[in-house]
Amino acid sequence: MTVQAAVPIRTAAEEQLAENWRQAKTGLPGPVLLRATAFERFAKAGLPHRRVEEWKYTDLRALMRDAKPLAGAPDAAARERARSAGASLASIEARRVVLVDGVFVPELSDLAGLESGLTIGSLAQALAQGDEAVMSQLGTIAPSDDVALALNTAFMGDGVVIRVAPGVSLTRPIGLVFFNSGTRPASVFTRSLVLIGNGARAMLLESHEGAPDAADQVNTALELKVGDDAHVDHVKITAAGAGALHVSSLMAAIGAHARFNEFLFTVGAPVVRNQLFIRFDGEGTVAGVRGASLLKGREHADTTLVADHIGRACTSRETFKSVLDGESRSVFQGRITVAPKAQKTDAKMAAHALLLSEEAEADSKPELEIYADDVQCGHGATTGALDDNLLFYLKARGIPTKEAEALLIQAFIGEAVEGIEHAGLRDALMEQVAAWLQARE
Repeated sequence: MTVQAAVPIRTAAEEQLAENWRQAKTGLPGPVLLRATAFERFAKAGLPHRRVEEWKYTDLRALMRDAKPLAGAPDAAARERARSAGASLASIEARRVVLVDGVFVPELSDLAGLESGLTIGSLAQALAQGDEAVMSQLGTIAPSDDVALALNTAFMGDGVVIRVAPGVSLTRPIGLVFFNSGTRPASVFTRSLVLIGNGARAMLLESHEGAPDAADQVNTALELKVGDDAHVDHVKITAAGAGALHVSSLMAAIGAHARFNEFLFTVGAPVVRNQLFIRFDGEGTVAGVRGASLLKGREHADTTLVADHIGRACTSRETFKSVLDGESRSVFQGRITVAPKAQKTDAKMAAHALLLSEEAEADSKPELEIYADDVQCGHGATTGALDDNLLFYLKARGIPTKEAEALLIQAFIGEAVEGIEHAGLRDALMEQVAAWLQARE
């Protein structure tokens, strides 16, 4: 008797993704083999689910009841709506680079008078032209076998390619504005590549927003290569309209004696997963990886971090804070890995959650994998409500309950935000915190 292997049952979303691939694969620019290999990985594994350890708290198979059709080019009305995108960060005076429904829109972007040594272009155009420098970097900076990232590699449409030459110090932040027009529910796959030369300095401000009722499924990825002795700050803001389901991947490789700061800010998006794959390849690098989430209703925010210390004598600090109201849920999964040759590593990780209701939930899973014997590493997690003694102290001085709670919450989040070096951006984010608190019932 012949025993046939069991054929996995595909969900409706997986079937639709396979159909999307069949229809789109011949029209997608760039490396055919890279795309096909990535989709084959997805086809074998399917959407990640709760039995996949890295996705146990964010069951993508259950969350994706269907898969939306691939987004098309934005029409004139969509482009017009995008003109006001990023208004809350206007005071930063960043150089705007705008993508609408996953498509780079030069006419909405600030590309005039680029500093010497700075280039900004379209990923789709680079792939269509066979740019070897771009294609040789894709998928190689911080490789990962994550299935959601494989989907992005298979379907990546457009994005930006940014190059900063060695020794160049940018005077203005670069503001990557990703806007979802909400014209119709769609799947948006963006991929960006940022190459920072040795000794250069740059700040990247990445914001995702759009129509408040946008039902898009967004899968976005950024590959970031930071050269030796460089100084790079990357801030990602995920706000209302960023998509009903928003999955973001950062793959970063940091060189020697560099300074790298990462900050994630999440407010107003229904389901968000930010996953970071960071490699400290060179020695003597100092890094701060931080984040803050403000959640309400049934919002869900998942931060999954893998920090690989490969080079010796690197210092990293990972701190994430969440404020949860209603029936919201926050997830933090963090793993620091120290390679055998990464002696003198100093790495500490912490996740803190503040619960404002009895229905809110916070899940934390920090981990350490250490293969060196001369290191200082630690991790911790806390979850709790507002301190009654502090509330009493403020109320005893005539401060109303709601204002007293707001002050404590602002102080809690402020500890994470104060790590941002740009003073104007710190103020802008704290204004968003104040607006969120003002909207609380």
